[in-house]
Amino acid sequence: MQSFRFSAVEKAYAKEPVLVEPPAKATSAYYGCNVFNRTNMRKYLSEDTRRVIYESIEKGVTLDTSVAEHVAEGMKRWAMDLGATHYTHWFQPLTGGTAEKHDSFAEPRGQGESLERFSGKLLCQQEPDASSFPSGGLRNTFEARGYTAWDPSSPAFVIGDTLCIPTVFVSYTGEALDYKTPLLRSESVVTKAASDILKYFSEGNEVVHSYLGWEQEYFLVDRDLYGQRPDLVLTERTLIGHDSARSQQLDDHYFATIPPRVMEFMKDLEFECYKLGIPVKTRHNEVAPNQFELAPVYEEANLAIDHNLLLMSLMKNVAERHGFEVLLHEKPFAGVNGSGKHCNWSLGTASGIGLMSPGKTDAENLRFFCFMANVIKAVYDNNALLKASVMSASNAHRLGASEAPPAIISIFLGQQVTDAFNALLKSKDMVKLSGKKSRGLGLPQLPELLVDNTDRNRTSPFAFTGNRFEFRAVGSSANCSGPLTVINTIVAWQLHKFKEAVDARIKAGTLPMQAVLAETRETYRAAMPVCFDGNGYSEAWKGEAAKRGLDCETSVPVVYDAYTSKHTVDIYRDTGVMTAVELESRKEVFWETYCKKVAIEGRVLSDLTTNHVIPVAIRYQNMLLENVRNLKEIYGAEKDFKKLSASQIDLIRCIADDIAAAESQVDKLDALDVKLTAQPASRKSAVDYHDKMIPMLEEIRKHVDSLEMMIDDQMWPLPKYRELLFIH
Repeated sequence: MQSFRFSAVEKAYAKEPVLVEPPAKATSAYYGCNVFNRTNMRKYLSEDTRRVIYESIEKGVTLDTSVAEHVAEGMKRWAMDLGATHYTHWFQPLTGGTAEKHDSFAEPRGQGESLERFSGKLLCQQEPDASSFPSGGLRNTFEARGYTAWDPSSPAFVIGDTLCIPTVFVSYTGEALDYKTPLLRSESVVTKAASDILKYFSEGNEVVHSYLGWEQEYFLVDRDLYGQRPDLVLTERTLIGHDSARSQQLDDHYFATIPPRVMEFMKDLEFECYKLGIPVKTRHNEVAPNQFELAPVYEEANLAIDHNLLLMSLMKNVAERHGFEVLLHEKPFAGVNGSGKHCNWSLGTASGIGLMSPGKTDAENLRFFCFMANVIKAVYDNNALLKASVMSASNAHRLGASEAPPAIISIFLGQQVTDAFNALLKSKDMVKLSGKKSRGLGLPQLPELLVDNTDRNRTSPFAFTGNRFEFRAVGSSANCSGPLTVINTIVAWQLHKFKEAVDARIKAGTLPMQAVLAETRETYRAAMPVCFDGNGYSEAWKGEAAKRGLDCETSVPVVYDAYTSKHTVDIYRDTGVMTAVELESRKEVFWETYCKKVAIEGRVLSDLTTNHVIPVAIRYQNMLLENVRNLKEIYGAEKDFKKLSASQIDLIRCIADDIAAAESQVDKLDALDVKLTAQPASRKSAVDYHDKMIPMLEEIRKHVDSLEMMIDDQMWPLPKYRELLFIH
């Protein structure tokens, strides 16, 4: 099979890259060509082998070793036909990214000969060093053994000369050391719990899956300018930088015409995505300058997350070919919108039944109310945990910053759904839910609009948007597995509790549908405090949310406590998604990561201030002093001298004040860094970084940004916001 590549004449930093167009314009001609999907399986696997592997993917049946040998041989031949010489187990450690160790197919046989070999054992299992990845104490340096195991539900793919096999990553003692293992466990339990509830509605043996549609926001900056900003290179956000006079005030970038240079990047990226079966669908400018969004069609959650992680890696590589750098940090620029990764989550069956879509019959509408009420109750009971799943040092800069949801988890339902639930509370029988309404525009030449049954609330972190919930609090750099695992787990647990209550009503003599209706009514009634359709940015909401019992904590390290609350531990134990030890390890990893990221920012800012900004500020200050001396030499003590030099003397004084303040704060920052670095990473250390170091970073930035506005532009050592935020 032909592999489509870029022209060799294209340079890494070319402003106008030359794209080698695929031989056919239709995406279908090359879509998934680098994926070991069912189309390619038919060419390289026997019918019996395919049947077994399909059963493994669809029903979770363990593959027999002999079948794995056949799959490995076919996969190897397919990959080698694409030019692959190596293979790797591609997994998701707790770093938040992906990891891979490449091994060659070549196996020396003596007498200078070599064969290409790839066995079923090598396909199914490998052994990377588990002590070198974050483990939260699950693994020590002297306990290095860990295992990766093949996930057949996510197809293998080829990138360059390497066959990549999606896998889970677990320790020698069986604990999850990755994001995928708990996700797959959560998928299993929510599948069972939702399928059990469906039986009340005579849906037979329908298999339920969780589905995800992510929306990836990102910034592009010129790679040459990026390289001149140590803060961007080392932390992916600007630690200093005064606001640009023009940024997003005019709202003229949102959905505007995509700049030609960016369009070439997007076309190139989509081409690479389609070859790897990533179903990207939408591209557009976002609100902030140089901010963009890409979104795919919906997929089963596990595959969607693998595709998102793969996309983030592809974006970096493709951007380099176009002279760009992709920024996935949630808040790379102060004063303009940050980037999120909205996770549109839903439950549905393999046959196409959407469990969060209203229907035409009473039974279908009751099914809708039932699943909606249980999701609402799950979010209400676990709002602190859900917030913890999206909290990070980087996302904390974005949440609540007037363009992202606040750090209080609430649910937006919309007026129509809210009214329907309220009617349900007052009625003994089912209530009807109307579908989309038509709305005329008063112009005869234009068709009527079909209006959805909910509006949208951009301040809601967990909003119902017609047939799914949009979790808008997830950060752009995040691995979606974390929040999706939490959602699946808490919903599964709640559905199990709901079924117990319904069965008790049936056992007491209530008819099944009446029992479901009664329990749905009580479930929603108990969860109503989490529903809020108003302005999530208002100060009034913060006080109201606290009265409703919602978690209002904003300190990232403290938010992580939710991972090991008794309620959380009980849920994860009962569902089997994670043990108490695994939950504790997650919290330890997150605290350690938080400490390291803030510490790095502190050291980078100290270096920038001391070695880049202050020397230039002093040099400019000396130039002003020299000019004042020259004026005095010309005018002496005359009145004209005082008049002509007054503004310069004031400027010199302001510069001196900011230099002194910045130097003093940097000295304190360095001393604090030494003190905190000497402490082991822990909750206390993380809280100290949050409470003590972050305010210092903000204070230093204030003085440096002030200096930026006073010093000669030609002398300022770093690219400014007005240069970084506008692509030419």
